[in-house]
Amino acid sequence: MSAIPTTTEPGLQVYRFAAMVLVLLVAAGASASEEPPTATPLQSEISAAQRIAVEKGLAWLAEHQEEDGSYGGMSHYGPHVGITGLAGLAFMSDGHMPGRGRYGETVDGCLRFVLARASESGLLAAETSHGPMYGHGFATLFLAEVYGMTNRLETREALRKAVRLIVNTQNQEGGWRYQPVRADADISVTVCQIMALRAARNAGVFVDKSVVDKAIEYVKNSQNPDGGFRYMLGSGGSAFARSAAGVSALQYAGIYKGEEVFRGLEYVRRFRPPQEQSVGHYFYGHYYAAQAMFLGGDTYWEDWWPAVRAELLEKQAPEGFWRGQAGQEYGTAMALIILQVPNRLLPIFQK
Repeated sequence: MSAIPTTTEPGLQVYRFAAMVLVLLVAAGASASEEPPTATPLQSEISAAQRIAVEKGLAWLAEHQEEDGSYGGMSHYGPHVGITGLAGLAFMSDGHMPGRGRYGETVDGCLRFVLARASESGLLAAETSHGPMYGHGFATLFLAEVYGMTNRLETREALRKAVRLIVNTQNQEGGWRYQPVRADADISVTVCQIMALRAARNAGVFVDKSVVDKAIEYVKNSQNPDGGFRYMLGSGGSAFARSAAGVSALQYAGIYKGEEVFRGLEYVRRFRPPQEQSVGHYFYGHYYAAQAMFLGGDTYWEDWWPAVRAELLEKQAPEGFWRGQAGQEYGTAMALIILQVPNRLLPIFQK
C-alpha cells in the first residue's frame, strides 16, 4: 500500500499555509533570511554566519542568471532546465515567489525558461540536455512548487503533462532511467521522479496509487543489507549519495518509519561531516541527506545539521558561490537549498 493519498486536499492545505507565510514575508518587505518568522526556523538552527552566506549566495546566483532566465550556461551542460529549476527553488526557499520579493523577478525568469522548454509530450528539456530525465525531475519539482503557491494556469498545464510523461515512462521494475522510455532504471533518476510526483500530488495533480506503489517497491528492492542502496537492482554496493536519495524517496512516498528507513538513516549517518575522504556527488548527496535527516526527526537532524552547515560555510567561495560537479550555478543552488531547509518554506519538506 502506498502512503501517498490520492486525494488532493491535505497537500493543498500545506501549500496554502506555506503560501500565506510567504505572502506575509513579502508584505513585510523582508526575505526569510533577513527576518525569519517565529513559526519556522528554530533559533538554534540559524547562525549569523549562515545568514550572511545565504545572502551572498543568493546575490551571486541572481547576478549570474542569463537573459532568457536560465542557469547552467557556466557548466558543460549549457542552459539546463534542472539547474534552472534548482536555482528557482533556492530563491523560493528564502521566501521569494514569481513576481514577489526581492528576487521575485529572478524566480519568474526561471519559470519562463522552464515553461519555454516544455514540449507537447510533457518532457522538460533544453536542447543541450543529456540524459534528460534528471533535469525533467528537478524541473517538474520546481513547477509543482510554483503552481502550488500561485495557481498559474500555464504552469498547471506544463506540470500536468510533465507528470503524465513520468507516469508513462515508469519501467516494469518501478523505476526510471536517463531517457524518457520504459527501459532500465537506476535509484538516482528514480528518486528525482518520486520527489516530483510527491510535489505534484501536493499541488493537486492526480497521481495514480499504482505508480507510487511500484516506485516504492523498486526503492525497497534497491536496499542492501548494510542499509545503503545500490545503483541498479542487479549491481553494486552502497554509497553515500544514492543511499541518501533512497531514504528520501521512501520518506517522500510517505514512509517515515520502519526497518528500511531506520537502516537507511543509520547508513547515511556514517557520512556525517567532516569526512576524511571526499564523498562522490557531494552536493547531490547532501541535498538528499539534509532532507532525509530533517524528515527523520530531531535525533538525526540535531546531529547532522550543525555539521553539514559548518562544512558548507567553509566551502563557500569569497564571491558567494559554491563549486559543484555540474558547475558553480548548480553547486550554489544546491548549497542554498540545503542551508535553507530550516526555513521550512518549501511545502515539499513538510510531512
